Amino acid sequence: MNQIIRIGMDTSKHIFVLHGVDASEQPVLRKKLSRKLVLEFFAKLPPTVIGMEACGASQYWARELSKLGHEVKLMAPQLVKPYVMRNKNDGRDAEGLCEAMSRPSMRFVPVKTAEQQAALMLMGVRDGLIARRTQLTNTIRGHAAEYGLIAPKGLDAIEPLLARIAQDETLPALARELFVVLGRECVRLEGELEVVEARLMAWHRGDATGRRLAQIPSVGPIIATMLVMKTPDPGAFRSGRHFAAWLGLTPKDHSTAGKTRLGKITRAGDQDLRRLLVVGATAVIQQARRGRGHHSRWLLALIKRKPPKLAAVALANKVARIVWKLMVTGESYDAARLNAATTGTA
Repeated sequence: MNQIIRIGMDTSKHIFVLHGVDASEQPVLRKKLSRKLVLEFFAKLPPTVIGMEACGASQYWARELSKLGHEVKLMAPQLVKPYVMRNKNDGRDAEGLCEAMSRPSMRFVPVKTAEQQAALMLMGVRDGLIARRTQLTNTIRGHAAEYGLIAPKGLDAIEPLLARIAQDETLPALARELFVVLGRECVRLEGELEVVEARLMAWHRGDATGRRLAQIPSVGPIIATMLVMKTPDPGAFRSGRHFAAWLGLTPKDHSTAGKTRLGKITRAGDQDLRRLLVVGATAVIQQARRGRGHHSRWLLALIKRKPPKLAAVALANKVARIVWKLMVTGESYDAARLNAATTGTA
């Protein structure tokens, strides 16, 4: 067999398909492996470059194969798709991966350490607990409304509502017992959420980059922590605009025949980061519209001529560029210098 210079590996739960080429770009390896034989096979193979789609288990395999001396490159599935030929199957997918990773313009996903993934898991667990808490409080409100009992908006209104239910003798005994069960579950979720958020804040306080990012208006500890966790290598982006585009905060380009036609934002990339940045920007805009705080003339002029939601996306885009700059240079946020630099922008 000729020397393999590149291998595309299509992964799944049990079966892994390999496609390798030599220096003349001729296929010299087409192989199927079961999960338990993957590491054994690559341990016997001379160090080479391996390409995989970035998916749930790809980070694990990247770390394991790197320990064996191989260079692993992870690619976003949407960037690999154009290189997959007709009649899609596992072999074609592996071949497309092998071809895609050879392109000079291909962008790769950084391989995360196990500790970085554990930190991301902390954020994911928090989001899951918040979703279950919201679901549970809505369940309580819905069942209570069936008995004519309603409560104001907000989490603070749930405990008084449950107290009223417990004291209402007109409700069936079974209903009151079930409301007690729901109340206990709500208390348990709240306690678990407090523990997770305490761990998250401890992680934030121990990270210098996150503390610097939290100084930016609209970026608090949660957003700053997620930015650090999900962007282990900010230098992989050529500019702040490329970083904003990765977050899906840049407009779609439909230009042709010399005519510039920009549409809505692409909404590509990381949905959670984009959502948090837009939510933070919305909070800043609400304060600015109420005359609270000190804001740049650029933002005040933007709010006057654009709808609030559109202004929030524009501000989120600007914040993303600032975040990239601070992460790459190691500088701290300087509001006065930034306002002076953007006075003439629109």
